[in-house]
Amino acid sequence: MAPNRYAGACKTCGETVPEQGGELRKDAGAWVVYHTACLPAPAAVWHTGLLGSYDCETTGTDPFTARLVSAAFITSTGERYEFLVDPGVEIPAEAAAVHGISTEHARAHGSAPAAALERIATLLAGHLAAGAPLVVFNAPYDLTLLEAELARHGLRALRDRVPAVAPIVDPLIIDRAMDRYRKGSRTLESQCAHYGVVIENAHDACADAVAALGVARAQAVRYPEVAEAALSDLHARQVAWKAAAEADFAEYKARRGEPHTPEPGWPIRIRHAPQMLRPEISAAG
Repeated sequence: MAPNRYAGACKTCGETVPEQGGELRKDAGAWVVYHTACLPAPAAVWHTGLLGSYDCETTGTDPFTARLVSAAFITSTGERYEFLVDPGVEIPAEAAAVHGISTEHARAHGSAPAAALERIATLLAGHLAAGAPLVVFNAPYDLTLLEAELARHGLRALRDRVPAVAPIVDPLIIDRAMDRYRKGSRTLESQCAHYGVVIENAHDACADAVAALGVARAQAVRYPEVAEAALSDLHARQVAWKAAAEADFAEYKARRGEPHTPEPGWPIRIRHAPQMLRPEISAAG
């Protein structure tokens, strides 16, 4: 937004705006001029309202087989729910080295998986049912794992608990789409540094959930087209961005003659049985 250097017709009223007498704004890629009194009302922005954020730490990297070890759900109003879970299996040393939770600690202090999973699913479903966005950094990992764990313990899937409009915001997908050619890491820690967000204890589920929420807000401030998008549109864009990224990566691997295992689906990955883990969990709109 800036003063207009040249006279032009006001987009709202059609009358002439004298030079330096109004304001310029970018609209659909083109600059237009308004009288100050004719400026449109600020667009509604989702990042200034109620937001939730979810993160988890696990036993491995495959969301279909890994088990939940810890999780956190936080909201922008200050609510915090943290879970330590006994996964019922050994926590590999390489996983424990990342999040700091050993098998012995989880067994001694963790709750039974089914109870924790039911509580997590209830909290997330309640938040989404209110129409509030849920921030999940790298959603296809965390949400796919959650659905797999719910199924493993005979619990109702999250997708069956939420309404048709259940918006997910994935800062990883947004960052890759809005700053496609930036080089370097795209981890949560790297994005915190890039967007000026403080992360106090990386790989702690609660700290990561707080940081992811901060990154999502910072992205909305930096990219007005993200902030001003209707949540249903933003959801659809993220689905399309993930599909396009998958196609580009598959093409890259094919050119190099390298094997590639596709990871389709957002916000939930699709494996061999897409009917079990549908990606429409939050098909807003």
